[in-house]
Amino acid sequence: MTHNSNKILFLFTLISGLLITISSNSWLSAWMGLEINLLSFIPLMSNNDNIFTTEAALKYFLIQALASSSLLFIIISKSLIESMFTISNSILNSIMISTPLLMKSGAAPLHWWFPSVMEGLSWENCFILMTIQKIAPLMLISYSINFNSFLIVIILMSTLIGAIGGYNQTSIRKILTYSSINHMGWMLTAMLMGENMWMLYFLIYSFLTLTIILIVIPMQISFVNQTFLINENNKMMKFLLFSSLLSLGGLPPFLGFLPKWMIIQFMMINWSTTIISTMVILSLLTLYYYLRITYSAFIILGIEMSWNTKNDYNSKIMTLSFIFLTISMLGLIMTTAFINIF
Repeated sequence: MTHNSNKILFLFTLISGLLITISSNSWLSAWMGLEINLLSFIPLMSNNDNIFTTEAALKYFLIQALASSSLLFIIISKSLIESMFTISNSILNSIMISTPLLMKSGAAPLHWWFPSVMEGLSWENCFILMTIQKIAPLMLISYSINFNSFLIVIILMSTLIGAIGGYNQTSIRKILTYSSINHMGWMLTAMLMGENMWMLYFLIYSFLTLTIILIVIPMQISFVNQTFLINENNKMMKFLLFSSLLSLGGLPPFLGFLPKWMIIQFMMINWSTTIISTMVILSLLTLYYYLRITYSAFIILGIEMSWNTKNDYNSKIMTLSFIFLTISMLGLIMTTAFINIF
């Protein structure tokens, strides 16, 4: 009971820090919200039963403290040089403020801490780190973002490292980590379209990540080879898992392709064909290793009889995952139909 009450308290303060950051009207109060958010997440990461969580919590704290101190130094310095708590919207200021925030959110090439921290966390904390902990830094980045060469390098590096980094990984945590880095490049591109677009992208990404994590938690899966020999009673769960992974990779006609489709269309209209073509090619690399794992699980190492259709529909988690998968599979079709009809 004590453990649960502590978790509720720290989750409440974590959300409070997030709300302080996104609702603040000054950089100093935004920094204060980031610190509350950080110091609330550290106790949630720690677990006495797992020695790796202590290492992950220490790494996360050091990186976030470095980024926060850099951000505070930049804010105070620019405020004193220019005017009290107002910073001009120049390219240099945008680069200086965005760099520590990009480190906080795990964008390449400032991503080196992300895979090792993810590997030492429970699945619940992995979800928080990949989604909730990115909201505040991304919101602050969107305030000062400019389309310049620095942003182009960050976008292309994130999509490149996200594509290549997960190529030979066997850990599902690391595959999701590099997928998250890849999606960071797309989210930064979505910020150029406006606030609503990157929020829509982030919501769809969080929804698909939640679907995958809801599947792997009850099955206690951490590595790809554990999915190959799942019992025949869980064949549907295997289908749910890999369909969600393909949706996360942005394969049409899954829901994960919808925000990428909108970004591709926007970038083509604005004559950014070289950048978006590179991003699409690198996204195909991520789809390649998702499809390679999927084929291995279903075809090459399939040892079950083809006429065995027994399924376990009693699990609440499986029912919820099936609902999420239905939304993921039919979301793009329903959205385009709704737009065309109305």
